[in-house]
Amino acid sequence: MNDRPTTDWPDPVALADRPGVDAASAEGAPLDRGVLDRGVLDPASLTGLLRLAQWLSPAFPTGAFAYSHGLEAAITADEALRAAPAVEGWIRAVVLRGSGRIEAHLLARALAPGADPADLAEEARALAATRERLAETEEQGAAFTRLVNALEGTDHPPAPLPVAVGRAAAPLGLAPATVIALYLQNFAAMLVGAAVRFAPLGQTEGQAILTRLAPDLAALAEHAERAARADPTGLPVSAAFGADLAAMAHEVQEVRLFKS
Repeated sequence: MNDRPTTDWPDPVALADRPGVDAASAEGAPLDRGVLDRGVLDPASLTGLLRLAQWLSPAFPTGAFAYSHGLEAAITADEALRAAPAVEGWIRAVVLRGSGRIEAHLLARALAPGADPADLAEEARALAATRERLAETEEQGAAFTRLVNALEGTDHPPAPLPVAVGRAAAPLGLAPATVIALYLQNFAAMLVGAAVRFAPLGQTEGQAILTRLAPDLAALAEHAERAARADPTGLPVSAAFGADLAAMAHEVQEVRLFKS
């Protein structure tokens, strides 16, 4: 007698009768029939979400690990910033009120129908606070574009990172707030990774910072989507001047681990 539990594998032929599901995509994996019946499962959207998650994964080689966005200079100048609460405050300021806010708005506009990536790229370059910040967004954007072109068969020119991501993600059919939130999560994770290596910050505390940031990242993503819809040409503003000054100081820092 076989006592092993059995898996309720769906019948690909039966699934093929459901809108948006074909036998080929259904075959080979167990699916929750209840989810299908509720109409929640959309294979096209799930595929798009997985592609976006791949593009914004630390495994996607854009070189993000090489940048600290000025955090290295800030900690070098003030040892108190090595403490976890201070690091969290700095990251919050940068992501929610500084560069993260600007990039969220640029990304929202890049995702909009009829967006002009060339114009947005020029705007993104103009809004970079320092030379190293400009290099950071351009170098990552160029690496991102090169990889996506190779994977998707496109031929897009390099662009600053938020514009490059928006241009690539627009055809995926995902809600703009979803794309923006995952982008902000990626940005915050980059800063946490820099803090873990340089502060040094413990791995668990680093993940706790990301957990606490999540609701605010979601709120900023929704705000950026609404703002882009209300005023497609509106300029984003930031208020993280201390972080901008740290990024400037990093440009003349002689001993460094990071490129920014």
